[in-house]
Amino acid sequence: SKRFKDSHRFIAVLSDGLGSGIKANILATMTATMLLKFIEHEAAMQRACEIVMNSLPICKVRKISYATFSAVDYNYEGEFKIVEEGNPQFIWIRDDGYVEESDFELITSKAFPHRQMHLYTIRPQLGDRFIFCSDGITQAALGTDHLKLGLRRSGLIKFTRDKIREEPNISGRRLSNLIVKMAQSLENHSKAQDDMTAMVVYFREPRSSLVFTGPPYEASLDNFYANMLQQFKGKKAICGGTTANLISRELNIPIFTGFGAIVGELPLPSKMENIDLVTEGILTLTKTCEYLERGEIKGNAAGELFQFLVNGSDCITFMVGAKINQAHYDPSLPIEIEIRKNIVKKIAKLLEDKYAKKVIIQYM
Repeated sequence: SKRFKDSHRFIAVLSDGLGSGIKANILATMTATMLLKFIEHEAAMQRACEIVMNSLPICKVRKISYATFSAVDYNYEGEFKIVEEGNPQFIWIRDDGYVEESDFELITSKAFPHRQMHLYTIRPQLGDRFIFCSDGITQAALGTDHLKLGLRRSGLIKFTRDKIREEPNISGRRLSNLIVKMAQSLENHSKAQDDMTAMVVYFREPRSSLVFTGPPYEASLDNFYANMLQQFKGKKAICGGTTANLISRELNIPIFTGFGAIVGELPLPSKMENIDLVTEGILTLTKTCEYLERGEIKGNAAGELFQFLVNGSDCITFMVGAKINQAHYDPSLPIEIEIRKNIVKKIAKLLEDKYAKKVIIQYM
């Protein structure tokens, strides 16, 4: 998936390669990558998907395509296009749990007459969720005593609706993870018999967050800087002891410090009224960057910042103070510590490219 800031589009592709293991992974990755590129550069999404559909070879043994795909293209004018070839039909669930169906255009491959593509054009509403998956999900537990016909699309609909009722604001990321875990749990010994992939697109109000790190270059801006944080409507985080002390002084908010205690290699977060997260600065930002790259976290301050950025935010603004902290030039500190500006730029790029977030960086 990728968000394109210049063209105001969001594109995502789910592909399932033939078979399983390394070969299937290569085929699926190749198909998804091609589609992302083609859809980005082609004026018509239909044309881009037709190129890929007509290019994918047929397995000589099984007489089916080397890969299937579901592709979505959303522009900020509100038009949502979906193309499916070979994957289970997507599920469209309204905020009230009602399952919608949509008309589609059927497109037959010129190169392979038995291969067909479904093209949908939809105007989604606030609260709509779209669930896409590989057939490893809908065919989970196929042939077992408890589900001889597998989970099927109907079973996936029931599971998804139940989860949304339990947790009305459940994120797309969490719901897709739960779908995969549920499908795997249905298999004998919880061992998947086919590749299982799920993707959820959730239309909701964006969650805005503000991260302050580093004091401003000019001390005369301290009060202005602090008031910006106080007046922001959304979630707030402070990264850096000096920054936290500045905010505490200017807004007369006490800090209940955790900086003195260390968990692993990072100080514990502190507490401030009306601030969602307060952490140490460069060490925590550097470790958070590592977690964003790997997609894995630990139960420390960097793990909490990861959750704040990835699972709690959509539009993130970093306010980066330009005042140099001489402590960061101490040669005894780990060499991987980068100057604040560079590490924030790296975090921003990861959030945009890997996690489809909208990120703004401002310097003071």
